[in-house]
Amino acid sequence: MNTIGIPSNLHTKETVRILVVEDEYILAINLQESLESLGYTVLDIADSAQGAIVKATELRPNLILMDIRLRGEIDGIQAAEQIWHNLQIPAIYVTGHSDKSTVDRATLTSSFGYILKPIKEQELYVAIQTALNRYDREQFLSSILREMGDGVIVVDLQLTIKYLNQVAEALTGWRWNEAKGRMLTEVFKLVDEQTQIPAQNPIIAALQQKTTIYLDNRILLVARDGTTIPVADSATPLRNNNGVITGAVVVFRDDTQRRLTEEHNLATERAQQLRIQAAELQRLNQLKEDFLATTSHEMRTPLSNIKMTISALENLLDRQGILNSNALSPSESVARYLTILREQCEQELDLIDNLLYMRMIDADVYPLELTLIQLQTWLPHVAEYFGERAGVRQQTFQVSVPPNLPPLVTDLASLTEIVSELLNNACKFTPPHEQIMVNVQVIDTTKSLINEDAKSGVLDNLQSYFQITISNSGVIIPQKEQSRIFEPFYRIPQSDRWQHSGTGLGLALVKKLVEYLQGTIEVTSSQGWTTFTVQLPLTV
Repeated sequence: MNTIGIPSNLHTKETVRILVVEDEYILAINLQESLESLGYTVLDIADSAQGAIVKATELRPNLILMDIRLRGEIDGIQAAEQIWHNLQIPAIYVTGHSDKSTVDRATLTSSFGYILKPIKEQELYVAIQTALNRYDREQFLSSILREMGDGVIVVDLQLTIKYLNQVAEALTGWRWNEAKGRMLTEVFKLVDEQTQIPAQNPIIAALQQKTTIYLDNRILLVARDGTTIPVADSATPLRNNNGVITGAVVVFRDDTQRRLTEEHNLATERAQQLRIQAAELQRLNQLKEDFLATTSHEMRTPLSNIKMTISALENLLDRQGILNSNALSPSESVARYLTILREQCEQELDLIDNLLYMRMIDADVYPLELTLIQLQTWLPHVAEYFGERAGVRQQTFQVSVPPNLPPLVTDLASLTEIVSELLNNACKFTPPHEQIMVNVQVIDTTKSLINEDAKSGVLDNLQSYFQITISNSGVIIPQKEQSRIFEPFYRIPQSDRWQHSGTGLGLALVKKLVEYLQGTIEVTSSQGWTTFTVQLPLTV
């Protein structure tokens, strides 16, 4: 297995090509001879800083021996720094000046050595080999950092930036030569994705806690141009050979693709779960429908037979005069028990019918046969039976239908079921001596569609609908129960007036039928009156 290590010596003396920059010709020739005697190749000699830049660009030496004080507008330190930034060619300063200001300036640049004149060959050799070995190591590490897919930023203990690799440049928008020496918080800005509040930099936490710190989830990097990208990874303290922390490094990457992949996987997983749930729901619905279809048939047939048997028995007993006999007390009369049986059979048959109708409506297979209906003749006919029933219970029953109503086009069977169920409820729950009122009217609703080009405010798209209200006095539906009254099998528990027999499916079926006819129904109850309001389009 191959391993990667820092090369110990990529340059031999025979392959090292050196540019000499010296404005004193004799010293330059002596330096050239010393270098060649040591086995190095001298490419050329430059006597000015500008000349050094030109020749370095043209010849691309491995190393430059740079005098500091040179003729021209810039000196050797400025030239060496410019060559390093542009060409990454190392320089060793060769000078006879060792004053503090010169040394300080030289050490603040990217110098690879400092030799004082007069030069000894042994010192020259050591300086050159040391500079080349350092350059090889730094270039090797730099090449690794450049090729990394992650961004890398190195800072010192003062959080001053010492290094950025190319990925960090691309992600932050800062070039290395621009970011060098700046504070970390200026170049590497982090904010919380949800709050947009600045987030603590992991390098600061790593230096404080002296350990590796990982970036929190949902952290955004604010680039130099203000754009943001999600980032992830960690910051770690840097230590010297003695274990002393000298700075820190943050390694980070663009987390966009990983998040997109994660969201895609989550969406795929959710979709799969929804498909499984939908399939299971469909299976359960099919089981429910199969059960209802089977049981309703199996229950309807015997109940119908029982009802027919009761009717036949009543006729037989009536012919024999038993029903009118006074032999039995009223509480134990045969007629009473037969009546109970008939009512129970009818109630169970109604339950089965309601369940079947609701299943058909839910499956969108409920049959509709549109018919032209004149409400001013149809409604009194339907209400006639309930008016008689109200009279027996000493209730006031009133039907109000304007004579000039337009015809209603809808399904007659459905409309009959809706009105009959609401009238049945009104008769059942209204106390004696209270009122039941049925009203019908046509409501005109005007929608204003204003043409942007014509500001005349013309009203058009006139729509009309029928409104049927069935109101009864003497009973109130509590406010909190009004929203639940149309739920299947729901019964109001509080009042004794609501403790009547029934399946709890009637109003649920009414609501489904009204909506199936493209209408609406609502209930209001206040000031001693309860009103059901049905609104239906003139034509379905």
